[in-house]
Amino acid sequence: MRRSIATVSLSGSLADKLTAIGGAGFDGVEIFENDLVSSRMSPEDVRHRAAGLGLAVELYQPLRDFEAVPPALLERNLRRAEHKFAVMRRLGATRLLVCSTVSPDSVDDDELAAEQLRTLAERAAQHGIQIAYEALAWGRHVSDYLHSWRIVRMADHPNLGLCLDSFHILSRDADPYAIETIPGEKIFFLQLADAPTLPMDVLYWSRHYRCFPGQGDLDLPGFTAHVLRAGYDGPLSLEIFNDIFRQAAGMRTALDAMRSLAFLEETVGERLGGSAASLAPPPPPVVPTGFAFVELAVPSTAAPGEQLSSLGFVRTGVHAGKPVELWEQGGARILLNTGSPESEDGPALGAIGLESPDPAASVKRAEALLSPVLPRTRGPRDAPLDAVAAPDGTELFFCRTRHADHSSWTDDFTEGRRDPAGDAAEITRIDHVALTQPWHHFDEASLFYRSVLGLRPHESLELPDPYGLLRSRAVSTGDGAVRMALNVAYAGGPSRAPDAARQHIALASRDIVATVRRARAAGAAPLPIPDNYYDDLEARHDLGAERHRTLRELGLLYDRDEHGEFLHFYTATSGRVFFEVVQRIGGYRGYGAVNAPIRLAAQHAVPGGARPL
Repeated sequence: MRRSIATVSLSGSLADKLTAIGGAGFDGVEIFENDLVSSRMSPEDVRHRAAGLGLAVELYQPLRDFEAVPPALLERNLRRAEHKFAVMRRLGATRLLVCSTVSPDSVDDDELAAEQLRTLAERAAQHGIQIAYEALAWGRHVSDYLHSWRIVRMADHPNLGLCLDSFHILSRDADPYAIETIPGEKIFFLQLADAPTLPMDVLYWSRHYRCFPGQGDLDLPGFTAHVLRAGYDGPLSLEIFNDIFRQAAGMRTALDAMRSLAFLEETVGERLGGSAASLAPPPPPVVPTGFAFVELAVPSTAAPGEQLSSLGFVRTGVHAGKPVELWEQGGARILLNTGSPESEDGPALGAIGLESPDPAASVKRAEALLSPVLPRTRGPRDAPLDAVAAPDGTELFFCRTRHADHSSWTDDFTEGRRDPAGDAAEITRIDHVALTQPWHHFDEASLFYRSVLGLRPHESLELPDPYGLLRSRAVSTGDGAVRMALNVAYAGGPSRAPDAARQHIALASRDIVATVRRARAAGAAPLPIPDNYYDDLEARHDLGAERHRTLRELGLLYDRDEHGEFLHFYTATSGRVFFEVVQRIGGYRGYGAVNAPIRLAAQHAVPGGARPL
């Protein structure tokens, strides 16, 4: 199917928007009236620029407050419409969006609305233009798509049909199943927008929180499947109103938009099965099976590995051609890179290796979803290892570690020092990685990990900290082999700036008490937790006196859910990075979110408490 987007969805001038939309590979564009009115480009200029970028002008919008009005106002509205028809001829547009009225001058009279829309359609037909009537969720008299369809049927004109907008329908909890009863040829246009579930006025919700498919909580695949089953064969078009997109770079937003449509076509295709021939889904996802490694950029002047040693890691290899060390414990692998420019301000998380059943297929999937392979300097003997960039700049490598049928990245490392103490392997693997996102990339990141990697999104949380709020959303594989927590600090002043850049690596321990005692013996005490926390914990949970004493003594935090228990502690921050050690008991599925405010307050209270890695 053709893919389209409304110019209102991007930031910048109309010329910039068209360039970004064409550059992202869209087939068509909706021209939003305000973008044209404020542009120095003539309608002919817009038409020619769009054509040169391979874009069809699919729709001109909107004509507001038209129907069910007194005769004198109808004449003024028809005059407005004739002017728009003239502009549309110059643009090369053949569809006009008409929104259901919100005018206080209108009356609740379906027959009058139908009669006046028929008059409009008759005028439009003389210019070769179709009228797509849309029920606004906040329309004064018409706010439901079935109501708008009733009026279109009453008008009974071939140049009058419907525009179906996913937000206007799903935000009202209307059942979209009845869309399948509407003849496909009477659905003139389809607009798509997702949104997070928020308890607020629908107009404010629409203007500030719409997002691309896959970034919110609405059932866009189900909605779109109903429209296609009805026989609609026009473009899939995005219409987004969002404060973040209005401030983001247009090209980046357009690429994210295209990724969302490709992912939507895939999920709709799964719903439709064999009847989805018109869709063009990307190659199937290759879900990662675990973490191969996490790479940290560390200053060359630091003593690499000191904190890792205190946690029981040992250096097991040195890269043959790069200043990179491999540190291991159990199945957890940490790379320390002293040659990266990112290390100037202290350790920083720069790359994540993901175990892939088929690295080449993982790359094809990423490229199809507009995440190209990053250029990389590779020595003649280096293992072939491709990476793509996550929205925050973190490099994601697709690996097969120590498999007989695939070259392993570990072969690039010569054997280094081994310590018999490391054989205890209390730490068994990397449990999860928490990545702090730039505030304007959060929704993009959620879609990226969901679409490119096939991870499942979890509920979005808002966590208090002493200086504002932290928004967090976890994504994971179904079995929990790969878990990532995406965080963004979106409230607070300049004092939050140092914290907004923090990343952390959570390590799974089979005996967290032994791990914390080892760390303490090595001089690396966990992040100090106030006694008040443990007083409150005793009030909330009866864990037995001895267990409470152990938690308090060792600085361990506690959580539980219906599946099991969770013990964890945090190290001091070094540069931008800190470690978390966790032990999941039973089938605990969370991330200790209830304790995040305690951690944040403790980190604020210990400035400069960093230790070398």
